[in-house]
Amino acid sequence: MHLRARLCLLRRRAWHGGRRRGHDAVLTAADTGRRREVDYRHVALGETISTNSECLSRARAGDSGNLWVTASRQTGGRGRRGRAWASEPGNLYSSLLLIDLAPMERIGSLPLAVAVAVQEAVRSVMPAGGNPVEVKWPNDLLIGRKKTSGILIEGEALSDGRYALVIGIGINVAVMPDNPLYPVTSLAEQGAAVSPEELFAHLYAAMAEALKEWNGGHGVAETVARWRRVACGIGEKITVNLPDRSISGHFAGIDDSGLLKLDTGDGRLMTIAAGDVFFG
Repeated sequence: MHLRARLCLLRRRAWHGGRRRGHDAVLTAADTGRRREVDYRHVALGETISTNSECLSRARAGDSGNLWVTASRQTGGRGRRGRAWASEPGNLYSSLLLIDLAPMERIGSLPLAVAVAVQEAVRSVMPAGGNPVEVKWPNDLLIGRKKTSGILIEGEALSDGRYALVIGIGINVAVMPDNPLYPVTSLAEQGAAVSPEELFAHLYAAMAEALKEWNGGHGVAETVARWRRVACGIGEKITVNLPDRSISGHFAGIDDSGLLKLDTGDGRLMTIAAGDVFFG
């Protein structure tokens, strides 16, 4: 089946038909033209509090994971550090539920794999000659240095001994919410004529590929190499806001485990595990 026909099938079967709560549709890797070892189910909702919350609720109820949840609108979308994520119709709001994905000591590099998957999905729908699609450490997506996507990864130890991990991804397709911290843009503003449904099919395929390559953390070297190829601002002056202070220096890239390397100019090379990065 041609890719365009497969995308139409996805829209009929999973997106529009799935807006009734509880309707599950399986979008296999073969549906996107790329064969993968894992197939994922897809639940499409019209409105929910947040797709991350929906995934965690299903995990607590015994869901086996490998489940995508998308929504047309979120009433309580959230981003990193407890920030609200504006979620009006027109954009892509999605979460992937994974159960017992990898030992905790290897989960730290997962955001890099997620970032390269989102970058590939968005890059694949952009018009030729457009602004560069880049990742900002650790997992923000920028087009022309403007934020286009946010990623929130949450985990929870379940009462039955399993561990649930949820990868939440919001992408500005048609709507640009206000963001006082960063300049923002949308795919529409950047010239990409794509619907949330079509973009999700690209994201599904790209995430399957990135997670297979990451391989439960065993493939971190390949993931780090891919991340570096699409990274924004290596060598530039940055400020990293930490919970208790801000540190400035030059972005020296990431180490082999994905930690940010900051050249502070005094002969030290700091590694940072978490923080908000600002250029200039």
